[in-house]
Amino acid sequence: MKKHRRLRNIGIIAHVDAGKTTTTERILYYTGNIHTLGNIDDGNTVTDSDHQEASRGITISSSSVSANWNYNEKTYQINIIDTPGHIDFSIEVERSLRVLDGAVALFCASSGVEPQSETVWSQSDKYNIPKICFINKMDRIGADYFKVVSDIEVEFNVSTLPLQIPIGEGDDFEGVIDLLKEKALYWNSDNHGNTWETKDIPDHLKPLADKWRTILIETISNFDETIMLKYLSNDIISTDILNEAIREITLQQKAVPILCGSAYKNIGVQPVLDAVINYLPSPEDIAYIEGINRLSNEKERIRCTREAQLTAFVFKVITDKYFGKLAMVRLYSGHVNVGSTILNSRTNLKNRVSRILKIHADKHTELNEAQSGDIVALIGLKDVKTGDALSQVNMPFSLENIEVLDPVISLAIEPKSKNDEKHFGEALAKILAEDPSLQVAFDKQTGQTLLQGMGELHLEVRLERLRSDFGIQLNKGNPKVSYRELLTQDVEHTEVFKKQTGGTGHFAQISFILGPRRDQEKGLEFVSEIKGGVIPKEFIPNVKKGFLEAMSSGVLAGYPLESMRVILIDGKIHDEDSSALDFETVARNGFKKAAVLAKPELLEPVMNAEISCPEDYLGNVTSDVSKRRGVITAIKENGIKRIVSAEVPLIETFGYISALRTLTSGRGSVTLQLLKYRKVPERILDQIGC
Repeated sequence: MKKHRRLRNIGIIAHVDAGKTTTTERILYYTGNIHTLGNIDDGNTVTDSDHQEASRGITISSSSVSANWNYNEKTYQINIIDTPGHIDFSIEVERSLRVLDGAVALFCASSGVEPQSETVWSQSDKYNIPKICFINKMDRIGADYFKVVSDIEVEFNVSTLPLQIPIGEGDDFEGVIDLLKEKALYWNSDNHGNTWETKDIPDHLKPLADKWRTILIETISNFDETIMLKYLSNDIISTDILNEAIREITLQQKAVPILCGSAYKNIGVQPVLDAVINYLPSPEDIAYIEGINRLSNEKERIRCTREAQLTAFVFKVITDKYFGKLAMVRLYSGHVNVGSTILNSRTNLKNRVSRILKIHADKHTELNEAQSGDIVALIGLKDVKTGDALSQVNMPFSLENIEVLDPVISLAIEPKSKNDEKHFGEALAKILAEDPSLQVAFDKQTGQTLLQGMGELHLEVRLERLRSDFGIQLNKGNPKVSYRELLTQDVEHTEVFKKQTGGTGHFAQISFILGPRRDQEKGLEFVSEIKGGVIPKEFIPNVKKGFLEAMSSGVLAGYPLESMRVILIDGKIHDEDSSALDFETVARNGFKKAAVLAKPELLEPVMNAEISCPEDYLGNVTSDVSKRRGVITAIKENGIKRIVSAEVPLIETFGYISALRTLTSGRGSVTLQLLKYRKVPERILDQIGC
């Protein structure tokens, strides 16, 4: 248990370009894991070890690293996940947060709370993850610490606990004032910030420091009665007591501690590590894990201890050229040894663990055992996928899975060389196993393989992986939008399937009402009103299956249906000729005929576009958004920049990043996130081919 008390599993989350990878690099340097500082611009950071990450200057895959930090003469192990900031790779953030205990949320001191900041914060809230904030890039022009603190409170509706205030901002940024210890900290530039000096607070900053220390203690008092009584009695409140109170407040997610600095300038990173140890949870702070006992099909809680039964979650699958398939897992309870036989609760297959690895970016350490709280890679698991739960043999236990959004864009792809055709399917299967947000479809009309994903960058990166890692050169088509179809009115229909083949025939008849769902939910709502056994109970699931399969290809333009409702009201069977397969077939046939009469409409994906640009270019940006059939919903000030929020059809955003750079002389940026599906205007239907 001592090991667990000195273990932290944390993620670093933020908007793209807030400094996640640079901050992680500094953490590794100050903890002694690396001896030379890497930088994004030089393409030599540890966590962006993939050549695409190095060349693009962004994080694509969540990367796991481990570091040891000495605090109060004790050594703590910190497992860190450096996650992507680009919205196309949000599945990487989602599955990382699923297994973490705490998070460090980074914000740029000049840009503040940005669109993707809100997305990752919301994702972390979904998994009830306690957070601390680090306002980075205090050395940037336009840095405004107090504005960012205010924005965090307003945008996320949270209370904040600023533990530091900056000494200067922008070019004048020198260090930070620790409000708990009431000291000024200055980092030494001659040794890359490895050491720092503690001095008295400068006289001109004492009033400001006193003001914010008072605010800090008053905020803590609002959540801690002991602190309140001491504060009202003017008693001395020790730093240790304040730290204990802040930890409880953070774990209960009543408020978020805030620190500041500049990772690039090597200022303020070590206090973040201290805060991780002080305020974020260890695995033992999570008392139990909840899931479904597969034997009883009932909810059950398992204590998160080494002595409990094994419960582990596969949050990522990696194909490695040396080890083959690696299953990245978080152990919530129990333990696993090399040679152990464990059960995959999804497949009900037994697997022998041949090796256990502690992953350090692109390096690893062999382990003999992993136990509750650990994040490791297991080798030897067959047919394993993201979201699988691993448990002890004869004790199957499943956990809540990861929600994966449907793809919104597709590309037709094929290998250039016939020699690559035999390897094409195998390579495609490997990258699909690694990325749940990536899908493949086969177009029956054209015979093309369609790669489907979350955006242009997402598909571009995965295609480059096929080329670089598997040596497959590809021909590709233009990106296409994944439209949806929707029925708009109810239709009653009777369908008969009857076929004689010389032997046993085929017969099935159903009467049903087909139309839109009333509850605004997605998928198929199937209601059976069959009475008197006119259709045997064992055939009704096959009717549902037939309609479900039919939804994958609508009657308007062959696109999937977003949702629909089917009420099965009557039917007939033949004593000798009817089979379950016949009722699947009659449902599919009936859908095709009835859906045409249900006035189907074509829906297009609409993106929430958050565009950042200097005020001088605002007119260019808003005019261009209008030309792209976009609707501007808000324009906000963010320092010297303006943030334009708009709803823009996905098809109109193809190539938009390049166009925006031209419009703003390279000073604009945009994040795009799927917002909703909306009816395609009549004038656009001809362009789509409907």
